[in-house]
Amino acid sequence: MNDSDLLVAIMGATGSGKTSFINVASGSTFGVGEGLVSRTEAVQTTHAFHVDGRSVRLVDTPGFDDTTRSDFDILRTIADHLTSSYKAGKSLAGVIYIHRISDIRMSGIARKNFRMFRKICGDSTLRNVVIMTNMWGSVEPSIAEAREAELASGELLFKPVLEAGATMLRHSGTSESAHDVLRHIIQNHGGPLVLDVVRQIEIEHKGLEQTDAADACRDEMAKEADRLHREEMEKVQREIEAALKQQEEEARRRIEEEIRRHREEAERAEAEARRAAEEMRRQREELKRQMHAAQERAREEARRAQEEYERQRRHREWEARCAAKRAEREQRELQARIDEERRRREQEDSDDEGCTVQ
Repeated sequence: MNDSDLLVAIMGATGSGKTSFINVASGSTFGVGEGLVSRTEAVQTTHAFHVDGRSVRLVDTPGFDDTTRSDFDILRTIADHLTSSYKAGKSLAGVIYIHRISDIRMSGIARKNFRMFRKICGDSTLRNVVIMTNMWGSVEPSIAEAREAELASGELLFKPVLEAGATMLRHSGTSESAHDVLRHIIQNHGGPLVLDVVRQIEIEHKGLEQTDAADACRDEMAKEADRLHREEMEKVQREIEAALKQQEEEARRRIEEEIRRHREEAERAEAEARRAAEEMRRQREELKRQMHAAQERAREEARRAQEEYERQRRHREWEARCAAKRAEREQRELQARIDEERRRREQEDSDDEGCTVQ
């Protein structure tokens, strides 16, 4: 490691995007965890890369919510690395604390990580500390800006450190955005940044257990033990209440079962009565339907008989008219033959008379 390299520590809760930021900024390929499982178990330092001509190395630190290690083990890992770097003349130039703007609220884990971060750094070093929010692309801009304003103005959130000299910046996920954050630290760099935990161990010669960070860690562990105790007591209370509730539930179920049985018997009797009434109604409707159908059939048969009678009557009338026309025609023809015969005879008689006269 070159003496001119600027070291910047990256801190934050597990899953906040520390390693992803480091990889984007430096071009490294550190393993990125998924979900709540941390991939960063030890402190890792990147290769040197350049921002505006300055050689920079980033220090990846584990979060204080590791799934396999205690908070004190994590504090010791971070403190050992920072003090070793200090003794080797490699002090920090700045610190970046990462918080996801996509979080709806600052969770208990995030608050614990931030409290430990403050105790590790101390207030005197905040002039070159950046509170960096990331994951802006996963939230509506108006919502993200409202969350940013709430984080910056909350007394229990970032307001105290911002008032003490820290700066809040955004990271959009690009390497250029990451370098913009680092430029702020480079521009503010005024010499080695000795964090409180390093000062207390190396300058005040305290053991790690005597540092403010260790006190905060013990407080957090006490809070965690108290929380676990409360959860256990609440669990016991819930189990007692559940047992009592189960007894009450069983008695209630027996009574409800008896009521249900009587209700079902009454409903069956009522259903039988309804079915009998329905059957009687159906039979009446069927009888009415059959009578109506018989009446309809009788009317139809009468209509058909009437139609047949009318058809036969019209046919007979037609035949009579035809017969009358034939008789009339035959009579005319007969009359014509008679008239013809008469004329013929008259002609013959006339001819006979003519012959006699001669």
